[in-house]
Amino acid sequence: MSPHPEQCDTLIVPPIAAPANPELSARLQAALDNKTKPRGSLGRLEGLALRLGLIQGRLLPALEQPQILVFAADHGLAAQGVSAYPSTVTAQMVHNFLRGGAAINVFARQHGLALQVVDAGVDADFAPAAGLLDRKIRRGTRNALHQPAMTATECRQALARGMELLDTLPGNLLVVGEMGIGNTSAASLLLARLGRVPLAECTGRGTGLDDAALARKHRVLEQVLARHEPARTPLAALAALGGLEIAMMAGALIRAASQRRILLMDGFIAGVALLVAEQLAPGTRQYAIFGHRSAEPGHRHLLRLLDAEPLLELDLRLGEGSGAVLAYPLLQSACALLGEMASFADAGIRPEA
Repeated sequence: MSPHPEQCDTLIVPPIAAPANPELSARLQAALDNKTKPRGSLGRLEGLALRLGLIQGRLLPALEQPQILVFAADHGLAAQGVSAYPSTVTAQMVHNFLRGGAAINVFARQHGLALQVVDAGVDADFAPAAGLLDRKIRRGTRNALHQPAMTATECRQALARGMELLDTLPGNLLVVGEMGIGNTSAASLLLARLGRVPLAECTGRGTGLDDAALARKHRVLEQVLARHEPARTPLAALAALGGLEIAMMAGALIRAASQRRILLMDGFIAGVALLVAEQLAPGTRQYAIFGHRSAEPGHRHLLRLLDAEPLLELDLRLGEGSGAVLAYPLLQSACALLGEMASFADAGIRPEA
């Protein structure tokens, strides 16, 4: 058995300041209660408005230059038939993103959101192109059935490059999406190991596996977990089980939280990146708004672990950041509620009369 990269735990991560502010929370709640409506009548939208105000530390939250980063990488474990699609689809989808033809492109255009694709480790080379950020660590992870998916150095590099991306990125809201054939397997393994969830409850159909293929996927993942039994700490598990795009997303989420950006979260795989980020830099999840509940079975366990209540439930299982962007208009409405809706005093209404 190959040695496990425990030394990866020497990575230095930025501190995450808690957004909790009792005085500001009281002022935000008072502002919401004094809008021209029955108290609490806008339900969870009011809680969302309060949360956005706390994250940004102001009474009038605003969404400024929101950014979408779609991280792409390949997985050596895909050679074991854990996906319905071959690994070549990852590179093909990167070209589709760059041409503007994927679901996330459609939704990003609809809402006027900036989108860039990050090559974290695709098993292909791309010519320079508008909207493509080359941060490739290697051409796909190794096959985790036989050896750790990443070395300690590669794991640190992926996390660090994810952090560095945020240092030049404008805006105060980040969506991370992903593309990588085999990445639901990596996410399932990480959830099982770091979340202590039974593997069978973490493993879904991913790209649309039939019953026989799903059973084979589960058998392969059981063998992977057993092989990497010593990899128990967050970074050791991340390096052993993969993948490059998950590690780079985790780094981006940590840095974004340290900069007090809103983290508008997508589904299962991005959520596992947040689980890794939270275990590396506690407090990261306090900056997260959860866009939707994925149809992947592991996502329900993940949301429980992160104490999260998603905004939407549309049976999505695409990834790419699609579910997060579909929830984006709700954040716009929450900001408009605080910024534009009249108070009783503004409208000359005396509800106590």
